[in-house]
Amino acid sequence: MARGPAGAAAVLGPLLWGCALALQGGMLYPRESPSRERKELDGLWSFRADFSDNRRQGFEQQWYRTPLRESGPTLDMPVPSSFNDVGQDGRLRSFVGWVWYEREVTLPQRWTQDLGTRVVLRIGSAHYYAIVWVNGVHVAEHEGGHLPFEADVSKLVQSGPLSSCRITIAINNTLTPHTLPPGTILYQKDTSKYPKGYFVQNTHFDFFNYAGLHRPVLLYTTPTIYIDDITITTGMDQNTGLVNYKVFVQGSEHFQLEVRLLDEEGKVVAQGTGDQGQLQVPSAYLWWPYLMHEHPAYLYSLEVRLTAQTEAGPVSDFYALPVGIRTVAVTENQFLINGKPFYFHGVNKHEDADIRGKGFDWPLLVKDFNLLRWLGANSFRTSHYPYAEEVMQLCDRYGIVVIDESPGVGIVLTQSYSNVSLQHHLEVMEELVRRDKNHPAVVMWSVANEPASYLKPAGYYFKTLIAHTKDLDPSRPVTFVTNSNYEADLGVRLGSPHLFSSPLPVFWCSPDACSNALQGRTAPYVDVICVNSYYSWYHDYGHMEVIQLQLATQFEKWYRTYQKPIIQSEYGAETIAGFHQDPPLMFSEEYQKGLLEQYHLVLDQKRKEYVVGELIWNFADFMTDQSPQRAMGNKKGIFTRQRQPKGAAFLLRERYWKLANETRYHGSAVKSQCVGNSPFTF
Repeated sequence: MARGPAGAAAVLGPLLWGCALALQGGMLYPRESPSRERKELDGLWSFRADFSDNRRQGFEQQWYRTPLRESGPTLDMPVPSSFNDVGQDGRLRSFVGWVWYEREVTLPQRWTQDLGTRVVLRIGSAHYYAIVWVNGVHVAEHEGGHLPFEADVSKLVQSGPLSSCRITIAINNTLTPHTLPPGTILYQKDTSKYPKGYFVQNTHFDFFNYAGLHRPVLLYTTPTIYIDDITITTGMDQNTGLVNYKVFVQGSEHFQLEVRLLDEEGKVVAQGTGDQGQLQVPSAYLWWPYLMHEHPAYLYSLEVRLTAQTEAGPVSDFYALPVGIRTVAVTENQFLINGKPFYFHGVNKHEDADIRGKGFDWPLLVKDFNLLRWLGANSFRTSHYPYAEEVMQLCDRYGIVVIDESPGVGIVLTQSYSNVSLQHHLEVMEELVRRDKNHPAVVMWSVANEPASYLKPAGYYFKTLIAHTKDLDPSRPVTFVTNSNYEADLGVRLGSPHLFSSPLPVFWCSPDACSNALQGRTAPYVDVICVNSYYSWYHDYGHMEVIQLQLATQFEKWYRTYQKPIIQSEYGAETIAGFHQDPPLMFSEEYQKGLLEQYHLVLDQKRKEYVVGELIWNFADFMTDQSPQRAMGNKKGIFTRQRQPKGAAFLLRERYWKLANETRYHGSAVKSQCVGNSPFTF
């Protein structure tokens, strides 16, 4: 008989879990199984923006109590999508305040009549602050626009003869100094220039603040005694793969658990019982990154089966979780996956497209992954916020390595380093780790992008934030992305530069390898230095001849000071597709290519020493706020916003395939064209 939730939360031991914190409540992706069903709510929803002066008319008139159409006119709004670019009303594109969504849903009869069925409403992303009602009853609130949240609505849908329910969601996209990302509201009080009450949203990041229901909304079911969460860590003991698991159960303290690990052929390779343990897989297939191995992205399936006895009879629940067996480690000059040096040659992205804004779209997602593989990219950073869960799943499946970044972008105001802001940032990291902890593609957490880390409060802020993230997940390194001077950056520079002394100093390793040292560690704040720089773009305009000297100096000073591996996490140049000029001038395709080539000359020198990656900014052009510096958005993409290649895409493709052949673990050289039916055969 397995222990209940309290027992399941107990630490298994330092060899398995290090000092990981137990997160309260699970966020397993809703998968159908013999015990679970799901109902997609994508499609057209009723929509209204609250244009009242105080933006609170919807609350004052309680729009959630009756169907939205009864309180005034509504629009059809596709979900998922941003609301900004769908309509023809210019006021809506730049709207700041509360918007209201509503959907009437017909439920299967068994969901409304079977009291042994638990019905859950899940919202993949609502940007930024959301309040949810079902049949006029408040069920949930959530702050943060990039992570999922849920509400158990069983009692509301099983309380009477109704076979339908009305879901109302109010969303506010206002950003303040304490939100992630932060922003400020500027009130213009000069009535000779602006109407009374006029205000605008100001931000300190360079992408458009799209808003709405950006990701799928759905209902799903579980039994009333159910598998709430699963946590996986993996390791290797010679040729034996180790899969450490913890299962959390809600609804009862009396249950039994059976755990099986299946290979890709459906064969059981290991099994166990109880809510925690270790599965050993002889001659295990490892999860390798794309282009690093001839058989990348191998995924096992962890099947968890729960059984329990109740007064009403037996209850069972079943959940299957994809599992990749791999290890990650960081030394003073290398990033190791499965004990082999890994070099990031990839991109930064945005969730951004015409009309959809940040709305999730399967055809667009598959197109992007096809372009990534065509390019020879093995990695990307989720700049500058967590991406959809389905993106992470494809990364696992295709072997695309991920630096998983929080929405901590634009943290430049002193107010944004307050205790209120820090507490929210800690909570966001908890939500991010809870959601993405089991993805083998995720190899590092990034807590922020380009914060004002030279400000005095930044030292304590990032020390606390990074330590908390490491406590949440000791199995991965942690970084943040800086554009500060190496001497001024308080987020990187404080703390001891060494974790242990050894012939090859290791700054971070998995709990299997260094759990004892973790007990009293004086670890540095970040494990890998990620640096953004735009030489000959934002300064020394047009002078590409200074790039090599300035870039080499950047690398040498950072490494001399901290003795940590470095990733060139952003570099690039704005380019208008079809603009040509020789000799190259800024904004021409020739200038973008020339600038990249200058960076590559230095990167080729330093990757032999301590540079472990390069991520181009950006994969594709994307929308920004309007300004004289932005012509219909940011044009630093190597692809247009419509995913058509600029000249730099071909340059980068040639480079990435060359790098792939140089850094391949074993097997024959890779080729840049598919020769078989498998998407992994190159």
